[in-house]
Amino acid sequence: MDEQEFMRGRVYGADHDDAGPRPDHAYAQLVGGPLDGLLLDVTDGPGRAPGEPVALMTEIGRYGPGGRTLYAPRPHDGTRYDWHGDLP
Repeated sequence: MDEQEFMRGRVYGADHDDAGPRPDHAYAQLVGGPLDGLLLDVTDGPGRAPGEPVALMTEIGRYGPGGRTLYAPRPHDGTRYDWHGDLP
């Protein structure tokens, strides 16, 4: 199993020992970029604006540790967030 296959179906930011989706949460798939294939928890919660772009911390983006990668919801499809580049 390669790294890309290993990451599919895993939730961004979840504990490595329990990285699968939870039945009481809503998820969007990250498409493209360094986090391609991961799931993003888009369950409504405090401080979250549904449908807004997100800058996610990652060590595997262009800027390495401490860098972020930008994803935005696909128009008319909130189940997929497309990659829009990396940020320092």
